[in-house]
Amino acid sequence: MHKISAPHDRPSGLFGAWVDRACRRPALVVFLCLATAAGLLWLAVATLTINTSTNDMLSAELPFRQNEDALERAFPQLVGTLTIAVEAPDALAAEVAAEGLAEALGRRPEVVRSVFLPQGGAFFRQHGLLYLSREELQALGDRLAGAQPLLSALQADPSLRGLADLLDRAMREDAAGGEDLAVLLDRLAEVAEALPRDPAARLSWSTLFSDQDETAEDRRRFIVVKPVVDFASLAPMAATVAAVEAAAERLGLTAAQGYRLRLTGQELMLQDELVSVRSGIGLVGLLSAVLVAIVLFVGLRSWRLAVPILVTLVAGLAWTAGFAAVAVGELNIISVAFAVLFIGLSVDFGIHYALRVQESQAEGKPPAAALTAAAVLLGRPLLLCALSSALAFFAFFPTAYRGLSELGLIAGSGMFIALFLNFTLLPALMRLMPAPPAPALRGPVARAGAALQGRAARWARGLTTLGLLLAVAAALALPGARFDDDPLNLRDPDSPSVAALLELMDDPRVSPYSATVLVDDLAAARALAPRLAALPQVEAAITLDGFVPRDQEAKLAVLDQLALLLSPLFTAPPPALMPDEAERAAALERLKASLAAAPEVLQPAAGRLLRALEDLGAETPAQLEAAWLGGFEAALERLLDGLEAAEVTFDDLPAELTARYRAEAGRVLIEVIPAQDLRDQAAREAFVDALQALVPDVSGAPVTIVEAGRAVVTAFVQALVLALVAISLLLLFVLRSALDTLLVLAPLLLAALLTVAVGVVFALPFNFANVIVLPLLLGLGVDSGIHYVLRAREAADDAASGSTNSTPRAILLSALTTLASFGALSISQHPGTASMGQLLTIAILLTLVCVLAFLPALLALAGRLPRA
Repeated sequence: MHKISAPHDRPSGLFGAWVDRACRRPALVVFLCLATAAGLLWLAVATLTINTSTNDMLSAELPFRQNEDALERAFPQLVGTLTIAVEAPDALAAEVAAEGLAEALGRRPEVVRSVFLPQGGAFFRQHGLLYLSREELQALGDRLAGAQPLLSALQADPSLRGLADLLDRAMREDAAGGEDLAVLLDRLAEVAEALPRDPAARLSWSTLFSDQDETAEDRRRFIVVKPVVDFASLAPMAATVAAVEAAAERLGLTAAQGYRLRLTGQELMLQDELVSVRSGIGLVGLLSAVLVAIVLFVGLRSWRLAVPILVTLVAGLAWTAGFAAVAVGELNIISVAFAVLFIGLSVDFGIHYALRVQESQAEGKPPAAALTAAAVLLGRPLLLCALSSALAFFAFFPTAYRGLSELGLIAGSGMFIALFLNFTLLPALMRLMPAPPAPALRGPVARAGAALQGRAARWARGLTTLGLLLAVAAALALPGARFDDDPLNLRDPDSPSVAALLELMDDPRVSPYSATVLVDDLAAARALAPRLAALPQVEAAITLDGFVPRDQEAKLAVLDQLALLLSPLFTAPPPALMPDEAERAAALERLKASLAAAPEVLQPAAGRLLRALEDLGAETPAQLEAAWLGGFEAALERLLDGLEAAEVTFDDLPAELTARYRAEAGRVLIEVIPAQDLRDQAAREAFVDALQALVPDVSGAPVTIVEAGRAVVTAFVQALVLALVAISLLLLFVLRSALDTLLVLAPLLLAALLTVAVGVVFALPFNFANVIVLPLLLGLGVDSGIHYVLRAREAADDAASGSTNSTPRAILLSALTTLASFGALSISQHPGTASMGQLLTIAILLTLVCVLAFLPALLALAGRLPRA
């Protein structure tokens, strides 16, 4: 029979003596502990920062991180950028607005390092038509040739007066045909119909020229900004964002004018994510604190027990935060969860100690002796719990996953802080406010704990069989477990930058999942790009050569013919003076009369426009003129600029474009566009695998996402195996029994299997945020198993009855407290935090069931508990 250590054994004697000393001068001990906590808390608040980047959580020595660093060194302007999407009433307005905003931002070097217009600037205004296909260019030429009289007339008088005269003449002269004229009348009607509900409605002359309907993508232009980031601020992008918003306001790019700006980018999403996490943490924290307090007060049935535990818990958090400030200096979205782990395990220490004190008092010991006796009896179990939990956390320290490594260091050290304070501060507080012995041993939690142990022992065989069946079923579900490696899924979809990205991803020009390949020179790029483009997972491999228009000789011939045909437009005199309001009103009435007398072939379109004009309310003729003709002169100017295109060679490409594909040192970038939507994890992995098989040092967002996920999974598997081996050896050394070691670990392994299986069934994948469930489950499960097994040994020696055994009650209360604390995370609006809360809730509930149901059954079968 295994015997519990006597009070005079060295480990227990040390703990008893320590608590005895702490209780001799409790006020001084409390003051010193709390003063130290206050100092360490101040240090943590003053120096501890949070980095929400998932990339920085991984070792810089990993190959994909080194490839990222090489890309950043060669093309620093591509990293940490801010993308601005300018949406306007029409394509021309979007182009003009983007150019104006880019120019304004370029004059703000204190907040903007560089500005790039992917589709704008003088180069694309002059040579843009060369990027059309020959067929598209020929169709445009045919259409402009037919529209030449209209263009000449409106160029001479770009007003409502000129338009009314033009339409009146056209409808009288084109009575037998008029398909193009009908199209113009329909477009004018569309704008007139929209004006009452959308004062910013505008006629798009560029679509009239091309005879193609304008899409949402046509009305959107992008600006890529390299911001000046203030890393000392909690909002490092705030100055740049404010500059963008101020410039847009000055330029009139407002919603009232039909404009919309969307801002996104990795750095801005990280900033918004931090805001999202911080905005909801207050409510979640308050709810968590209230629930924990309620559980402790109801479960312990004494404020004199609950308050010391809560004070010790808060002091331990402060100590651990101070240690984190000194040890790592910066938290990430994984290591910030040290608080979750500390609360879950520290409160476990406190509850076991407080209830053991009351149990000793119920046996007749005075308060001071009960404090020492509880330390004597619990010294060995709590030390073993602290060591095993610390081993579980320290096992993550040597992995390449920096986020988990730092979490392991902080949480593992926190276990010794929790052990120290629960044998120092907690006894001193309980000495200052001694609790009565009797009430704590009665109540619903105590009865529930005793009842669970009794029933589990009686139904030992059935429960053990059920546990084996559940383990087999859960093991069959393991292949379905997955790790969601996309950090975008952890971000609040309602935050402005994430919402912008999710919306813009439907734009074919937006490729947040494109990959990049660095090669030594253009010759290497020209050789490799076709091989990349040939992969079935690749839609295109873009190099600088791709920006030199193809088939230029034939296209320039078409443009020369068109320029000759439209030559009067190049030499036209200045337009007529704009009409006054009276002239506009008269022109509008003439237009209505002309529409009423339209020939039969034009009557559907003319009638529609006439009805739209009759239905106009307070809209003035000047507003109608602005809506119809406000963009005409700019559209015509850009058209004429495009007709002056010349041959484009490699050296003619804009310097800002060339710099994004060829570095000063000569290295060349190939941008690889995926053929599938890489928001799908399987497609993302297939894309990355295909590229890496051809070019091992490929980099970019999809490579980072996939390789980071694989590094995390590898780190967890390595660490969990190491932790289980280390804990098993520790338990074997301390317990001196292979059977007792298996009894401690069996419920833990079952709870882990069931947690993974439930995640598979309910589609709750692991991710960068909720993976801390596994170390918490490991620590909590091992601790509960140790308490139960060691108490079973003690009960066998001392013949303690189940009704006075506080251990089941302590385990139940500890789990309920942890559940109350972290279940509140489930209501967070932040997806990462919410997923953490959901999986934590599942894991804690399953651990509780396995420890309080299956472990007593195993103990009964092993002869450690009576089965009656």
